[in-house]
Amino acid sequence: MTTVLTTQDVARLVQRVGLPDLLRRLVSYLESDYLRWAEFDKTPRVAAHSQDGVIELMPIADASLYSFKYVNGHPKNHRFGLPTVMAFGVLADVATGAPALLSELTLTTAMRTAATSVMVAKRLARPDSRVMALIGNGAQSEFQALAFHHLLGIRELRLYDIDPAATAKLVGHLGSTAGLTLTVCASTAEAVKGADIVTTVTADKTNATILTPDMIEPGMHINGVGGDCPGKTELHRGVLEVARVICEFEPQSRIEGDMQQMPAEFPVTEFWRVLAGEAPGRQNDAQVTVFDSVGFALEDFSALRLLSDMSQQLGLGSPLDLIPQMADPKDLFGELHLSHQLQAA
Repeated sequence: MTTVLTTQDVARLVQRVGLPDLLRRLVSYLESDYLRWAEFDKTPRVAAHSQDGVIELMPIADASLYSFKYVNGHPKNHRFGLPTVMAFGVLADVATGAPALLSELTLTTAMRTAATSVMVAKRLARPDSRVMALIGNGAQSEFQALAFHHLLGIRELRLYDIDPAATAKLVGHLGSTAGLTLTVCASTAEAVKGADIVTTVTADKTNATILTPDMIEPGMHINGVGGDCPGKTELHRGVLEVARVICEFEPQSRIEGDMQQMPAEFPVTEFWRVLAGEAPGRQNDAQVTVFDSVGFALEDFSALRLLSDMSQQLGLGSPLDLIPQMADPKDLFGELHLSHQLQAA
């Protein structure tokens, strides 16, 4: 039997353990898997691009488990009452190929992205960082805000979005969060001034320049989340030129990240090397660092592992006859006869 986790199941899971604790557990699972980098069969995600968006498959496997995520990115979806990003994923047994878990990943993607951002910022941001600018206040923004508040000690969020309603939505959700000050700003430049960390998480599928070199201050850490497919960027190339740039999986990030603007010889470092101690993270307090985050399949693998473990512990999810349960595994045709009998009864 395959276990199915719906959006409601994942919401119940978050309610049972609390979002801060779930994010902490996600960071732990992510770090554990990133430290096993060499054990994974990795590939850039497979993308089908259209005028209005992109649909992608993100596969990865180690010796025991295989996972994939189906995910889209359609910035205009709000016009149709749909999320910009929708996703589901599968966790399967490598030894047999049997799918063990089928789960929603729309909510979970937002949480794993926020957890990944914090995991990297722990190594790249200055330890005394307390102020974060959040540029783009849409669907992912609250998750980023709460992850950095609860796990990294951010005390003030400086907010800007071209859509004031998006910022108002965020303030409505997080305005009563203890120990967190929300400052609404009139421009990106105003929001980033004096910020220790700048998180950009915009949605438009375009080569935008959300951050320009004149906005960058010594010691800033930039968490670039929104530039995540070909033709979609957020950072002026001059920002990358003055920074130490960290990515997830270089073959994918060169195509999809803000570094798509840069020549092939432009130096970048994969994060697993920083985590493993093979490469430095932040080298001094004045250094500008950039996490060119596009989202990688390993992060969904970690999230699905966590969902599988916690759903078993908490008794969440439902069984699904996704795969035939046959008395004779060689008699697949007989399943048609059995189905006919059941319908007739």
